[in-house]
Amino acid sequence: MNELLVFMCDGAPVRGEIVSISSAWQAVLERRNDPPVVRRMLGDFVGAATLLSASLKFDGTLIIQAQSKGPIQLLVVECKSDLTMRATVKLSVEADSIDPNATLGELLDADNTGRLVITLDPSDRQPSQPPYQGIVALQEHRGTVIKPVTSAAEAIALYMQNSEQLDTRIWLASNDTHVGGLLLQRLPDSGDHTHLDPQLVAEGWTRIQTLGETITNEELLTLSPETILRRLFLEESVESGVRSFPARPVRFSCRCSRAKVADVLRMLGEEEVESILAEQGAVETECDFCAKAYRFDAVDCGQVFKTDLLTDATRPPSSGH
Repeated sequence: MNELLVFMCDGAPVRGEIVSISSAWQAVLERRNDPPVVRRMLGDFVGAATLLSASLKFDGTLIIQAQSKGPIQLLVVECKSDLTMRATVKLSVEADSIDPNATLGELLDADNTGRLVITLDPSDRQPSQPPYQGIVALQEHRGTVIKPVTSAAEAIALYMQNSEQLDTRIWLASNDTHVGGLLLQRLPDSGDHTHLDPQLVAEGWTRIQTLGETITNEELLTLSPETILRRLFLEESVESGVRSFPARPVRFSCRCSRAKVADVLRMLGEEEVESILAEQGAVETECDFCAKAYRFDAVDCGQVFKTDLLTDATRPPSSGH
């Protein structure tokens, strides 16, 4: 199962999504050896990014990025509007030193300075046009009390509340083989639901949330989105109506390329690259997302700095690369 299902509730202004990811998630983990607690957190953010990307109203990419001074130094998940995704995480400590029961706050917000950044980047964005970014602290400030965020679901809910000003509930689960998620979102009191009494609208949102709260991690990780929809909202469907749309496929896809690595070499500068060549004989790097290896020898590097055309500045790896 690698699919996302969108549904609408006719008896309440509620939009929902259910996602189940298996082989696409395993492709993310294929070349990684992170501690289980880190894998679960990365999986939860993969589920969250996929759910949020399904509502993008433009062709582009949604990026969830978290940086901290905690055990997880950097976490990045990218999901495009066509639901192709990739993800990576970098640790600042040895893997075996991480508490297997650590919370998100302990991993990403050890000193209460961690931040979650969600970027919406349209594919047709002009160079002078910055992408939209929403930044959420990984703590809730309740008066003088600071409450650390404990899960990816809680962090995303805070983002939606602060940045999108939409009531949103999200449930996420992940293990070594599957990622599952459920998102419920209260829509503005307009459009198809303007005929509903405001009290019925509020009651409907509460009712749908109550049904969502019955979901279990096991169900999210083992059942198809269609089965989850039927189990959770059968009564709601019979009494008020629940409409689902055709399921959309989710897949892993990395956007790394030899040309992009050449662009990085240009940014490093010719002097720095020549220094690496003198010391190592070649410039070698590996994609953080898919672990694909790239090697540039002296001839390759020379070509990088001889032309302004990036397509001319790279050549296919010669034999032995």
